[in-house]
Amino acid sequence: MAAAKLKLTIEQGATFRKMLTWKAGDPLAPVNLTGCAARMQIRATLPSPVVLHELTTDNGGITLGGTAGTIALYISDEQTALMAWTTGVWDIEIITAAGDVTRLLYGPVTVSPEVTR
Repeated sequence: MAAAKLKLTIEQGATFRKMLTWKAGDPLAPVNLTGCAARMQIRATLPSPVVLHELTTDNGGITLGGTAGTIALYISDEQTALMAWTTGVWDIEIITAAGDVTRLLYGPVTVSPEVTR
């Protein structure tokens, strides 16, 4: 399965929450994420060695919804307020209990600068 492309916009100074559902099969049904982990990184460019922001199931930035197939992304308002960059790229990977990795989504990310501080 090829990763799907999705553009993200993060509002600087605001809480960022994005709920995704991974579905597969025919007919489409939620993928069971029980026992899985997930990781997501944002970088300025694909080859950049610098990670601008990282979300994982370990750091609380990603919550997986088991049999519902949901993937909840979370960045606090305090964290988004510190984002001094405005564009980047991201992707998210799901890791099964067996250690198999699926690159699920990728795309551009934009930070919309806050006016009210």
